[in-house]
Amino acid sequence: MQVTETVNEGLKREIKIVVPKSDLQAKLTDKLHDAKGRVRLNGFRPGKVPVSHLRKMYGKSFMAEIVNEILSETPRSILADRGEKSATPPDVDMTEDEGEAEKVLTGESDFEFSVSYEVIPPIETKDFSTIAITRPVVDIAEEEVEEQVKRIAQSAAEYSEKKGKAADGDRVTIDYVGKIDGEAFEGGTDDDTKLVLGSGTFIPGFEEQLVGAKAGDETQVKVAFPEDYQAAHLAGKEAVFDVTVSLVEKAEPVEINDELAEKLGIESAERLPAVVREQIEGQYGGMTRQKVKRQLLDALDEMYQIESPQKLVETEFNNIWNQITNELEQAGRTFEDEETTEDEARAEYQKLAERRVRLGLVLSQIGEDAGVEVTDTELQQAVMRHVQQYPGQEKQVYEFFQKNPDAVANLRAPIFEEKTVDHLLTVVSVTDQTVSKEELMAEDEDEEAAPKKETKKAAPKKKAPAKKKAPAKKKAEAAEAKDGDAAE
Repeated sequence: MQVTETVNEGLKREIKIVVPKSDLQAKLTDKLHDAKGRVRLNGFRPGKVPVSHLRKMYGKSFMAEIVNEILSETPRSILADRGEKSATPPDVDMTEDEGEAEKVLTGESDFEFSVSYEVIPPIETKDFSTIAITRPVVDIAEEEVEEQVKRIAQSAAEYSEKKGKAADGDRVTIDYVGKIDGEAFEGGTDDDTKLVLGSGTFIPGFEEQLVGAKAGDETQVKVAFPEDYQAAHLAGKEAVFDVTVSLVEKAEPVEINDELAEKLGIESAERLPAVVREQIEGQYGGMTRQKVKRQLLDALDEMYQIESPQKLVETEFNNIWNQITNELEQAGRTFEDEETTEDEARAEYQKLAERRVRLGLVLSQIGEDAGVEVTDTELQQAVMRHVQQYPGQEKQVYEFFQKNPDAVANLRAPIFEEKTVDHLLTVVSVTDQTVSKEELMAEDEDEEAAPKKETKKAAPKKKAPAKKKAPAKKKAEAAEAKDGDAAE
């Protein structure tokens, strides 16, 4: 076999391979001799079929098997011999001329083909102790815990029918139809909706106008959707809701005791504040983790200005672009509506795709050098978490993972990335900075990277598509800050 490098430009490689016809014939002869003892043909005793007869009957089909074996094994062996890693499965190019292919299968011609691929660039481990990260930490006040305990307790309150007018804190059962310019809009209609007045569940101004309503009342609620409303087709528009109140209820006093704690799945009332504190810590901890990871990835991005394999970048860009265009289409908006152009958006997302691929390669190498591993237990836990996201379909989802090992393997990348980040945080310089919860959340909003808050709803059971910010720089920056910023 003759192996010749024909392209070596940047990360691109192309290798030409020529398998002499004599080598092909030798492989065919070995395969025919191997088959001789196994083939059963009428007129011949077992193991006595002449090789020449086998060659006549099975030569071309056996040669096709040989060619396929060469195509399967050669790229791997070439990469191993050259000490290179291909970023994607190598592309194999061979003649499409039927006459030339026939000569190869009959052993009359050498078999020539080429293998092209992009190598993963060399990534050296650096001194990560020079990276300085500020970790924002919120001190949770007892007052916040107490307030949250009260809210949780109130959510478990029982309601009884109330005669007379609804007051703040009462629960009303309503039917409503929302209209804009006299036409009912999608997501603006519902029946038998229970709404606690003052809860802030619906958009601003809606609940306030129902204070004073009585069972049997039919009224109109006039509101204006916020400019940044999640459903883009409603943002900033004025609407009128025809509302019918069928029931007014008042909340019964709630006592925080062991009985209430048990209803909430907690062993005792004494344990309730600790559980609430843990939940709040988890929420703030997620925001803190997001900020810390963003700083770490930014630092690594500056450290490693390496070339990225273009096929990986193209794949990542296409994934991002398809998501963005689908979201715009669902929202009925265009790039112009988002104060940008398609060309500008493409340029921004191209940069984001390159960053993700670059950081993915960097984190992969750092994790490999550090001996980071994803255990079977961790993968199984990830599968179960995914299964739990589909209530009522757990069995089908679990069976899907059982039948598709690749789907399980896809869960490995984010786990590996997070464990690599954990490793790096033991190496870099981390300084805690105490901030208020408002500062922590305000920064998230400024960066457009905060976990999504519950959206104010016109119709809680029929949500409209989320409004998207300008998909150029702002959206790109937001995407960078999220987990999964690095593409594996």
